[in-house]
Amino acid sequence: MAGCLYLCATPIGNLEDITYRAVRILGEADLIAAEDTRTSRKLLDRYEITTPVTSYHEHNKLEKAGTLINKLQEGQNIALITDAGTPGISDPGEELVKMCFEEGIEVVSVPGPAAFVTAVTSSGRSNRRIAFEAFLPKDKKYRAHIIEELRNETRTIVLYESPHHLKATLKELSNALGEDRELTIARELTKRYEEKLQFTFGEAIDYYDTNEPRGEYVLVISGKSKEELARENEAKWENLSLSEHMKIYLDKGSDKKQAMKSVAKDRGVSKRDIYNKIIQEENNED
Repeated sequence: MAGCLYLCATPIGNLEDITYRAVRILGEADLIAAEDTRTSRKLLDRYEITTPVTSYHEHNKLEKAGTLINKLQEGQNIALITDAGTPGISDPGEELVKMCFEEGIEVVSVPGPAAFVTAVTSSGRSNRRIAFEAFLPKDKKYRAHIIEELRNETRTIVLYESPHHLKATLKELSNALGEDRELTIARELTKRYEEKLQFTFGEAIDYYDTNEPRGEYVLVISGKSKEELARENEAKWENLSLSEHMKIYLDKGSDKKQAMKSVAKDRGVSKRDIYNKIIQEENNED
């Protein structure tokens, strides 16, 4: 009978932030697969956990995953942990979980801390709907594509960033989202020097010009308001006459009634207003 893969959430800073269940499973497992064995050793020593530990990280995930799958198939129970937080979020745990499902191996999540949840709930930003992006891609083309998608995002956006790249990322996002967009920047969550600061992008850029970034960061960014989206959408059509605007939809195959409805929606007015203005334009031409 195959073993079970346990996804054990570990503290994101304060070592007291771990569940009784996670401590028990880490102690009972046959093997612990850790992102960084040196980092994990501090936690395991704190709770006197002596289970054997092996490394499983981004650079060995392909070859090591096969070894772990074999051990699971032999009946061993494995606890997967990351440097901090919940396995499978912005780490190689995702691939191992997929392989377990493909092989019919049971996967159990042992819930606990996650940096993005901790940041969002204490940020002062709306948390009803969020768009979690973790770390932005390193590939320039793909990164630009993702940032462009975020330009009109109405949900609260959550990003991770390292201190070395924070300044550059803030400038990139400011250019795309606007220097007046509001955000909360959280760092060193649950640790001694935990800090949460509320800014606009313009203010954040100025602040970090004189305050060197230190620690790991979570950016919680307010989404674009629906009112702002509506204003921008309406502004797109200001340079077009109604006849030119109508022609766009007529050329696409819409009849005149459908085209008027589409134009009215684009401009945020009623269809009757569009009809009256078109009649007025036609009369002026006569």
